[in-house]
Amino acid sequence: MLTDEDKRRVLDVLQSGQLVAGRWVRQFEVAFTAYLGVAHGAATSSGSTALEVALEAAGVPSGARVITTPFSFVATTNAILRRGAIPVFADIDPQSYNLNPGAVADVIARTPDVWGLLPVHLYGLPSPMDALLELARRHHLVVIEDAAQAHGATIRGRKVGTLGDAGTFSFYPSKNLTTGEGGMVVTGDPGVAARAHMLTNVGQSAQYVYEMVASNARMTEMAAAIGIGQLATLDERNLRRRHNAARLTAELRNLEWLGLPVEPEGSTHVYHQYTLRAPRHRDRLAQHLTACGISTRVYYPTPIHRSPLYQRLGYGDARCPEAERAAGEVLSIPVHPALGEEELHRIVQAIRRFDPRH
Repeated sequence: MLTDEDKRRVLDVLQSGQLVAGRWVRQFEVAFTAYLGVAHGAATSSGSTALEVALEAAGVPSGARVITTPFSFVATTNAILRRGAIPVFADIDPQSYNLNPGAVADVIARTPDVWGLLPVHLYGLPSPMDALLELARRHHLVVIEDAAQAHGATIRGRKVGTLGDAGTFSFYPSKNLTTGEGGMVVTGDPGVAARAHMLTNVGQSAQYVYEMVASNARMTEMAAAIGIGQLATLDERNLRRRHNAARLTAELRNLEWLGLPVEPEGSTHVYHQYTLRAPRHRDRLAQHLTACGISTRVYYPTPIHRSPLYQRLGYGDARCPEAERAAGEVLSIPVHPALGEEELHRIVQAIRRFDPRH
């Protein structure tokens, strides 16, 4: 939710006449990277462009194979294709919905010329980065984290997005941190950072000094001005999401027919989504909750490799049974920080009234 102070900053930007490439973008880059504990950040126009910029800045070559998840928003794999690289799908863990390191190891063993890993921290839960980074080290792979849904999530105190060679974030309105629209590439590598900045700014290292083929992927000053204010309260909002999630879990955990989110030891989930799992009952549960005035949504109803585009590209034969099973069983319910105790109670009671036998 935008505050009056956020709106005032946007008005200040509009009145200044400096709508791009000004102080607010640089200030937001500095503040966000300081929050994460990483050295460099390049603000972008969206989370999708952040992924594309990160892949190129990290040196992923055309034709390279990059292992990723089929259970994500399509921007993750589209960015690989737009780089001219080849996405290779590995299956997910059925509890976390993130990449399964065992499945990744199997894919590496049977796939020649794998160049990188692109794990997604889905729903706000960190991927199993220790195991994935060990695989990457052993096979000399670049790791780019898609942290679009996981602002502030941690593994043993380290924030996601800072663990691989580069990380990317989205600041779309539904995300835990928003700038209206926007994204960021973060990295500890100064070379990757320098290339990322050029790739957001038509390939320029200085004005009219063109070093790379690139387009305009810059963040606006208005977006960055919103981001500064939203960042200041991100931890507070994440705590509220965690409180709401804990309340839902405590009151729903005895329903044997319902699967609840997990939080592995050492990981901090920031609950971009609170995702239930209802085998055989998902669609009826969604209809029931809608009739009770409670919004629900399926993230994601079709694994990427089963979508029309990816089937035309030859991915229809990919074997990811856990992703396919999850797509037919998951259902996200409200967990956002604006929820009050009365609304949480209403959600819980509506779910508990649902009869899975009929």
